Amino acid sequence: MSLPLPLPFALPSTAVLAPPWRVQAGWRWASAMVAWLAGVACQLQGAQLGPVWHDGVGGGLALACVAALWRFTASTARSTLALMGLCALLGALTAQGHARWRLAQTLPSSLENQDVRLTGVVASLPQRNPQGVSFVFEVDADSLPALRRPNPVDGGAAAADASQPPERLALGWYTAWGEEGSNRTLLPPVRAGERWALTVRLRRPHGLFNPHGFDRELHLFEQGVRATGSVRRGERLHEAAGHPVQRWRQRVRDRIEAAVPDPRAAGVLTALAVGDQGAIEPEDWSVFRAAGVAHLMSISGLHVTMFAWLAAGLIGWAWSRSVWAVGRCPAPWAARWGGCAAAAGYAVFSGGGVPAQRTVWMLLVVTVLYTSGRRWPWPWVLLAAAVVVTAVDPWALLQPGFWLSFTAVALLMLSSGAEAGEPVWDGPSSGRGAPSAPVSRWQAGAAALRRSLREGWRTQWVATGGLAPLSLVFFQQLSVVGLLANLVAIPVVTLVITPLALLGIVWPGWWTAGAWLVQQLGTGLGWLAAWPGAVWAAPVAPGWAQAAGLVAGVLWMAQVPWSLRALAVPLMLPLLWPPTLAPPEGAFEVLAADVGQGTAVLVQTRRHVLLFDAGPTYSRQSDAGQRVLLPLLHALGHTRIDRLMLSHRDADHVGGALALLRGLPVGSLWSSVEASHPVIVEAQALGVPLQRCDAGQAWQWDGVHFEVLHPPPADHARPLRPNAISCVVRVRNVDGHTSLLLAGDIEKAQEAALVRAHGAALASTVLMVPHHGSRTSSTAGFLDAVRPSVAVVQAGHHNRFGHPAPSVAQRYQDRGIALHGSPRCGAWRWHSNTPVQAATCERSLRRRYWHWQDAVKIGDDASLLSDP
Repeated sequence: MSLPLPLPFALPSTAVLAPPWRVQAGWRWASAMVAWLAGVACQLQGAQLGPVWHDGVGGGLALACVAALWRFTASTARSTLALMGLCALLGALTAQGHARWRLAQTLPSSLENQDVRLTGVVASLPQRNPQGVSFVFEVDADSLPALRRPNPVDGGAAAADASQPPERLALGWYTAWGEEGSNRTLLPPVRAGERWALTVRLRRPHGLFNPHGFDRELHLFEQGVRATGSVRRGERLHEAAGHPVQRWRQRVRDRIEAAVPDPRAAGVLTALAVGDQGAIEPEDWSVFRAAGVAHLMSISGLHVTMFAWLAAGLIGWAWSRSVWAVGRCPAPWAARWGGCAAAAGYAVFSGGGVPAQRTVWMLLVVTVLYTSGRRWPWPWVLLAAAVVVTAVDPWALLQPGFWLSFTAVALLMLSSGAEAGEPVWDGPSSGRGAPSAPVSRWQAGAAALRRSLREGWRTQWVATGGLAPLSLVFFQQLSVVGLLANLVAIPVVTLVITPLALLGIVWPGWWTAGAWLVQQLGTGLGWLAAWPGAVWAAPVAPGWAQAAGLVAGVLWMAQVPWSLRALAVPLMLPLLWPPTLAPPEGAFEVLAADVGQGTAVLVQTRRHVLLFDAGPTYSRQSDAGQRVLLPLLHALGHTRIDRLMLSHRDADHVGGALALLRGLPVGSLWSSVEASHPVIVEAQALGVPLQRCDAGQAWQWDGVHFEVLHPPPADHARPLRPNAISCVVRVRNVDGHTSLLLAGDIEKAQEAALVRAHGAALASTVLMVPHHGSRTSSTAGFLDAVRPSVAVVQAGHHNRFGHPAPSVAQRYQDRGIALHGSPRCGAWRWHSNTPVQAATCERSLRRRYWHWQDAVKIGDDASLLSDP
């Protein structure tokens, strides 16, 4: 018999209509869960945490809601509102408590960039790369006092005692490297679970901050990492000091690498077996993303759920064959709880990533409801699971994986025709319906195969079509070949390759078979990803277009008449082709990207784009073009770069150029770089027109005037340093009243030459500070000639050059020039048809309490620019 639905969770009855002032219990509790999620979401919008007494006020309001619940009659509208208020307050206070606990672990600013001696244990799988190794380091208790040094800037000893030292550090141990790979040092092997004594140089978490960019500070905050740093030297103390699961994962990864000669196949098997996504090569990730199967190559919710399903099936089959076991616990219960436990074990073994944790909590909620006899409808179950997930991890609401996981389940239920009031768990068969005619085993097998194929197709259609709007909202791209690729990849990866990766732990021969399948699958996916138009990319859409696209996805998947489904097409169009805002004729927009220690400035007119410099190289596998500029250009809707200008050959100005040339069409490349440079050679191979930048060159785009002021043509033939022949460009709007001076890396001699040649005509509204604010530039005579209202310096946080130099910052301050640096400002953005005081700093626009705490608002005094 099916278990009855308990009264507190009953759905609205269709037989008896309740008075309009009463709320049925099912909707009452659903509203309460929605209120909880709304309370958590509101807390996540805070730019900073308020004082502790705010929590007391919230607790008092919660008690008032409890009193109202006591006074008002149950199931009335007033009682429901009181319950919603209570749950919203509890959700916000829970998230607030998590945040206070995390923020209490703070590295004193006086310890930043200071060598500190610590002992601790490697708490994660070390991630290896050509430059070294990175890992999470848990500090031993007896070393924590070294991270609590009193700091007069923070308020002396009292302030130091009020905070807890960070216990989890994200460390990198790197070799020296250069353009020729010289001066490399050999690092000792680092393995999970080892205890080390390390001399480290730490800093508070700080990441690049660009429009629509990845929030690294949120990622570290959610992982509980409250300081980052680099290892100066170290000594291994013990090989097996803790974290047995991590040591087991390390052994499995080492065995896979030893058993599989193909490193790319070994990387995929390692990612599927132990959750080490860093083992997959960057070029393979590019193929997987283009083919729309990247979600399969990590321990995602799909893998954990499939593992739980297989474990539940095996446990249920074995349990049902034991009379003793069935007599003490029903086989379905044992299967559910066994599958849940297996999923939890798999999640722990795979590294316990946030997506896996969310899936385990979802499965646990469903299992508890099932065994307690509460046959909730599927929307109620999803809400309950979301409440539990956000109670444990409030910041999950900000992760795309959270919304993709829950939306996928909801769309599957919606597309199957399940009503909102239909329970998720049907319980044991109650004998309803007429007895079916006997069928043969072959007929039953054929029918089961047809059902599986039909269900598989429906699942693929939902996963690809129904989640397309969310993919565009979160990632601004959609794999056009994803439906075809997933039809093969999902069953092959989930049902074959992943089990082989796990079975290889018992017998390594399974890894050989898995590696062969990975190679064949990779070949097919590479072929699909190479199709013209395999990926549809769109700029970030406005909020109304995103909402319309999400409604379109629901309509398309719902079991509604086709006349309503047809509305999904026009609703989806604004998300596929969102409107983009361009400056009016005669005006321009400037975006100084946050690329770290380097330069990259985007200048957009109504129909053209100029990119001045391409940012630095971060490592042999990463640069500003790949990590920052290409995603930024795509998000802003720029499908080509009309002119790429590289001021000079230094790596912090041309580091991302190769990625840009390969990633977007480039109309022309202007530079002072020699013809033998790899960027110039690549541009010639791609057929990009080349032009040397010489003083006197000028052009006009959409009513905006561009003029090259430096270097003189004769300087290219002289034996000068690269900085001395850096391109300098001035941009002026149609009336000439607002202008931008892009100064590159010129120094004192070049500044003096410009003043002699142009004098007061150098006057500009905005100056991109020469040479990142070094002592060899920004001379008094040059600043007096340019007379900018605002100066912007692009430099790295705590960069080793000390840019901008304090004496240079003082020079700007003495002249009343507002100075903005990318470490505190993030990306700087200004429309030339608005006052320069209306320019925006990305850190101010998206400020949240988990972000770097020393950020200041735009327009603050220049003396605050230098790092403490």
